[in-house]
Amino acid sequence: MQESIYGNMKVGVVHFKAYPECVNGEGPILETVRKICEDGFFTAVEIGNIKDIKVRTEVAKILEISGLEVAYATQPTLFPAKLSLCSLDKDERQKALNAVFNCLKQAYDLGATAVRIPSGKDPGPEKREEAKKILIDSLVQILEKAKEMGNPLITLKIFDRLYDKKHLIGPVDDALDIAEALAPSYENFGLLTDLSHFPLLHEDPAETMPKLQKYVKAFHIGNCVYKDPLHPCYGDLQPRFGVEGGEVDRAMLSKYFRILKDLNLIGPDKMPIVSAEVRPLLPMETSELILANLKRYIQEAWALA
Repeated sequence: MQESIYGNMKVGVVHFKAYPECVNGEGPILETVRKICEDGFFTAVEIGNIKDIKVRTEVAKILEISGLEVAYATQPTLFPAKLSLCSLDKDERQKALNAVFNCLKQAYDLGATAVRIPSGKDPGPEKREEAKKILIDSLVQILEKAKEMGNPLITLKIFDRLYDKKHLIGPVDDALDIAEALAPSYENFGLLTDLSHFPLLHEDPAETMPKLQKYVKAFHIGNCVYKDPLHPCYGDLQPRFGVEGGEVDRAMLSKYFRILKDLNLIGPDKMPIVSAEVRPLLPMETSELILANLKRYIQEAWALA
């Protein structure tokens, strides 16, 4: 594509994936966020839980100075505790809601314009419709609470249902059911699609994205491995682009950019955050090498789109 990628999207990276030592809300968060802020390649960053309020305050100041657009991800809070917003257990769902409400406060403190939300585990076909209704109710509560916290964009992230996260949302038709129930009443609700999850869902972006076009407002890019259960990167682990056995290559990333452009999901009038989820997983891999690899793949894939 001849035009600049920066005239079409906010190019982001998920901080706690690139620096997995920070995923639990501790570790060298300040130093690693600063590295991303000092890297002119990125114009957006996604941040997770930061337990220490002093560190959080310092990170917020660095983010403000950098000019990066900020999104906040609730996954590092919800996943370790196995919290689910679609849980059939009332008490468990309330725990998940309380955790997300706390995340909304952190997101506000960090200046985030968007918050990423996962649905929670799929209960199976017999209870799926009930779980979808519970999820819709949970998201309504979150969207209402968000009005008190700067009213950020609330994005429901689409995960796999078969291999790793095994979430309710999920396949395109179920994602659409949630979006159609919420979007008419909440302009700040949208879906987030992840390129690395299309293979895990056995969906083709060329077929799925037109169906989601009306509701998708944020995007992740990344890689996955699912055909070999013995592969060290098997599942939804976000290995680097180019890893042997990976499903997302340069051509697929380029095609994805083209699909987003053709559907007018990116462009000067949209400028959504498109963030990469990649992390060091294998011997000799470092955060610095993974990020350098990522930037090369993005540049080359965009040029070919």
